[in-house]
Amino acid sequence: MESKRQRQVAEMIKRNFSLVLQQEGSYIYGPEPLVTVTEVHPTPDLSMCKIYVSIWNTDNKQGVILQMNEDHQRLKAALATRIRRHIRRIPAISFYIDETLDEMHRVETMFDRLYEEDQMPGEDKE
Repeated sequence: MESKRQRQVAEMIKRNFSLVLQQEGSYIYGPEPLVTVTEVHPTPDLSMCKIYVSIWNTDNKQGVILQMNEDHQRLKAALATRIRRHIRRIPAISFYIDETLDEMHRVETMFDRLYEEDQMPGEDKE
């Protein structure tokens, strides 16, 4: 269970890292991919943060994460300049792909196909 401080730090990092991606993102992974911060999970001692991002408009999602990892220092420095007055130590950050929206889209497509093929029990049509 997260403490109140963990939730505060997570929200602060999420808001500020989103702004960092808006400013620096196109220089790192190009203008095509749309990268959105979906979740931030700090450790209890606030020394590390897992940042989950949703990536759209590209098929090579892992490539975007690799490019973000290559420019890890640049992203962390940009984040540090934004949050340094609010937190004592800047946490180490790591990036992960959030597959939630992709999975939701796949399940929705599967249900649509099953309804079209009349394999799903539905409401009786009268």
